[in-house]
Amino acid sequence: MYSLAPILDIVGKVIYASLALAALYGVFCVILLVRRIAQKKFSSTGAAEQFLEDVRVQLQKKDFEAASELCDSPIYYGKAVPLLALVALTNRKRSMKKLRGMVGERFEREILADLEYTTSWINTIVKSAPMLGLLGTVTGMIMAFGKIATMQSSGGDPSMPAGDISFALFTTAMGLSVAIPLVLAGALIHVRIGKLQDSVQNHLGIFLDDLEDAIAGGR
Repeated sequence: MYSLAPILDIVGKVIYASLALAALYGVFCVILLVRRIAQKKFSSTGAAEQFLEDVRVQLQKKDFEAASELCDSPIYYGKAVPLLALVALTNRKRSMKKLRGMVGERFEREILADLEYTTSWINTIVKSAPMLGLLGTVTGMIMAFGKIATMQSSGGDPSMPAGDISFALFTTAMGLSVAIPLVLAGALIHVRIGKLQDSVQNHLGIFLDDLEDAIAGGR
């Protein structure tokens, strides 16, 4: 059994590298999500209200082209509400019921789905990091018991297996050290996504009401 020591030593190094990569990719995903969420929402409530007021002015004039240009302007690039408002303006000839359904589906498919996809990677790392640590624990214990079995027949320093036991415990600690901060970060991300969803639904509802009034007033 102890002939497996070289292989187990390689496995241990792979586990260390895997945990390090998992930690780095988890941090990358968290930073990416925070930046994407910040990009999708307005910087403040005042900025959102200003956008809605500017669009309302154009809708009251029945100038749908100017309203579309405003939604598509560079200062609102990447923001969820202007993007969805542009979709609604482009398809304004449809009934409001269909239009609301289309905009809601577009929000879920192109914005929320993209955020949830990246969030799923964080959840995967949270689940896999402790398992990698457990694998390291098992590997270290196998190596330690292998050395103990060898010492019983040939004699040796009883402290020799200590390094393997230390490795076994350290990998478990590393796995938990990777998973626990990502659990907290994932909870923070879910809160931010929820706030984004609430704000988009609120502001988009106001816009669609204004659009409905403008379309009804033009008939």
